[in-house]
Formats: sequence, structure tokens, C-alpha cells
Amino acid sequence: MNGKVNRVVLIGTGAVGCSYAYSLINQGVAEELVLIDVNELRSEGEAMDLNHGLPFAPTAMKVWNGTYADCNEADLVVITAGLAQKPGETRLDLVTKNTMIFKEIVRNIMDSGFDGIFLVATNPVDIMTYVTWKESGLPKERVIGSGTTLDSARLRYMLGDYFEIDPRNIHAYIIGEHGDTELPVWSHTTIGIDKLDSYIERNEMYTNEKLEEIFKNVRDAAYHIIERKGATYYGIGMSLVRITKAILQNENSILPISAYLNGEYGQKEVYIGVPAIINRNGIRNIVEIDLNEKEKKQFDHSVKILRETMRGITETN
Repeated sequence: MNGKVNRVVLIGTGAVGCSYAYSLINQGVAEELVLIDVNELRSEGEAMDLNHGLPFAPTAMKVWNGTYADCNEADLVVITAGLAQKPGETRLDLVTKNTMIFKEIVRNIMDSGFDGIFLVATNPVDIMTYVTWKESGLPKERVIGSGTTLDSARLRYMLGDYFEIDPRNIHAYIIGEHGDTELPVWSHTTIGIDKLDSYIERNEMYTNEKLEEIFKNVRDAAYHIIERKGATYYGIGMSLVRITKAILQNENSILPISAYLNGEYGQKEVYIGVPAIINRNGIRNIVEIDLNEKEKKQFDHSVKILRETMRGITETN
């Protein structure tokens, strides 16, 4: 990896990619940002537009429209390219279409001599991360999916709104598939350092029934947003920057990303959303938390659904 400056290459300059690029510049996370898109004029225009905001950015940064050759010196390649989720379509519906797109993208990246870290956002993200890992041949620790980072942020926001507490002081995770079978880990959710169930017991105006309603709104948030504005991109853009910071700044932060399980949580050979420690080397290790019986069943079900959906693509790899 390039030791002098942090170079991020972004594959895909659609709404998600550009939201990520804009957030990355505003937070001053990297020194170099390369944009690559099948529509070269689009990525060139986006680079021009972003560059014009650099005088107001917190740090100096170089942004340009590039080619796959620029991946050679990249520390991180972020993939947001692929077909977007349409109204009425689940993330898993996209699997066949985006698998073919990804195989070509990843091969082009690896042909450049890339030896950094992959961060994947394209849906269905758990499966696309698996495809990236298989096609790249890189160690599993250096292929990361955005996983349930955004879902967990949505949960923290909605819980903060309900309890009237700063969401940055709500500690809660969504794990499992980034999609319809994801689950909240209520057994480990805290308000500050106070356990969620204890907090509710002491404050009678709050109910467990409301928590289930909040979770359903988290799980279905993408459908609600797509129905109203056609796509989601700001939240995932900022989530990707949060993961990028953890990597490039060697933070050893715990984030619920899509990671490859090799025995953790009793599962193997699947990428799925779980808490993991993230640093300059990628995934330092997966944080295996004790799930209660209900959560364990829900997690196993989520893995099962992902495996069933993956069967077709793994057989053709």
C-alpha cells in the first residue's frame, strides 16, 4: 500500500458514490480521491464539481477522474457501482445482475496490481462482498462490506428520537443480512451505560412494543425512502466515510460491517453484518457477542437466507 498519502479509489459515481465523495472531502479523510465510472464523462464532471469546493474543505486533497490503473497505488477501493434497488424490489433481487457487474470490476482492479483494502457498498452488500473476496483472492480481513453500519445508525437515531437522548450516546447494533432478515440486538443495547431493559423499567412512559415498531421502521427504512425520493444515499455515504476513517486512521473502532465468518457465531463461509474491530489492516477481528436464544435463532435464519440466495452464484464461481 502507498505509505506517503492515503489514496481512495471510488468505483461508481452515482448518487451513493457521490454522497460518499462529498462527505469524504468535507471530513478531510484522505489526501487523494480517484473517481472511476463506466460513464467517463459523468465521473469527469463529478471530479470537476468536487474540486471546485476544495477551497472550503478542512484539508488539502487531490481529486481526479481516473482509470483502473490508479488502483495500483490505492490504499482503499470503495465500490458503489451496480444497479440500484427499485421500488418494490428487495436487495436480494439484485444479486444476479450485480454479480456479473462485480466480477468484471474486481478483475480490472486486481489487474492493476492493487494490494489494499476493499470496501463494498453495492446491494445485496453481503453477497457482493463475498463475490469481491472470491474474485480478488485477497485475505478475508481486507475485503469489507458496509454491512449493517447504516442500519445500526438508523436504529440509534430512532431510539434517540424516542428517548430524547443524543443518538451518539445510544449504543445499539443491527446484525445479520443488510436487508429483510436483519435483527436488533436488544440484549446488548444501552442508553449511555444503562441497559435498555433497565432504562425502560424505570421510565414507564417507554414500552417494548414501541421498540418493535422502531425496529420495523429501521428494517424497512430503505423502502420508505425509495418510495418517496427514489433512492437512499446520504446515510450510506456517511456510513462509508465512517468505515474509511476507521481504516485510514488506524482507529481500532468497533463497527457492524459485513465480515467473513469462519466459525464465529457458529457459522462459516458467509459474509454477514457483525461487530468487528477495524483498523489500517482491515478487520482486526470479529467481536463475538453472546446473543440470547431468540437473537441466535434470528441470526441463524438470516445466514440461511443469504446462503440460499448465494447458492446460484457460488456454483458458477
